Amino acid sequence: MEPLRYASGGEIRLLARSGGLTGPTPGLALGCVQANLVVVPHDLAFEFLLFCQRNPKPCPLLDVTEPGEAEPKFIAPGADVRTDLPCYRVFQDGQLVEEPTDIRRWWRDDLVAFLIGCSFTFENALLEASLPVRHLEMGCNVPMYRTNIPCRPTQAFHGNLVVSMRPMTPRQAVRAVQICGRFPRVHGAPIHLGDPAALGIADLSKPDFGDAVEVRPGEVPVFWACGVTPQAVAMESKPPLLITHKPGHMFVSDLHDTELEGE
Repeated sequence: MEPLRYASGGEIRLLARSGGLTGPTPGLALGCVQANLVVVPHDLAFEFLLFCQRNPKPCPLLDVTEPGEAEPKFIAPGADVRTDLPCYRVFQDGQLVEEPTDIRRWWRDDLVAFLIGCSFTFENALLEASLPVRHLEMGCNVPMYRTNIPCRPTQAFHGNLVVSMRPMTPRQAVRAVQICGRFPRVHGAPIHLGDPAALGIADLSKPDFGDAVEVRPGEVPVFWACGVTPQAVAMESKPPLLITHKPGHMFVSDLHDTELEGE
């Protein structure tokens, strides 16, 4: 996977489209903006747009397609959200029913796709500042946890925030706050440092999504709002149909991380 660290967004998408990439995308196409995917029927699209507007930390919008359109024209012209992610999740009435590698058979003319900023985007900036990104060191997916923090609800969508975690020393965490604060459209600065119990997280070794990582002596867990939040919300709100990426298996866009810096 080492050469894929320097691949373009288009190369990663084509690899996913061909079935050559079915695993997580952290560390791939460094410098390219990665995005979470949420697909809902048109009659729920305004509700989900409102949910994103009310919860900009976990759901910072990068692009929204027209009904039935699979091309995210603003962040990846020519791409296809039905095929260009390594793996998807399909929820019906809040139940996970399938994890396909493309969603062409699920696609309908009324579906609207939302592309939401992802914290994998600022990891390149963390690495350039010589800050640790433990899941990249370990070659695994980032750990993600459900919290006890409620999102601001809409009539159709409600549930609690999901966070991702990267361990750092307190000094490194302060620097990470400064760096990630420059990227509000990919979750921005961390929302919490230290005691996971304050977020309702009982055991860091048992993430709800992704893989556990080592927290070394002298380090504290650092938590960011996470774009997997809509999946937890889907399980709670039970919409008839909601399609997402599989956690950690992101859409890699043509945007460069520096294009979002300071927005």
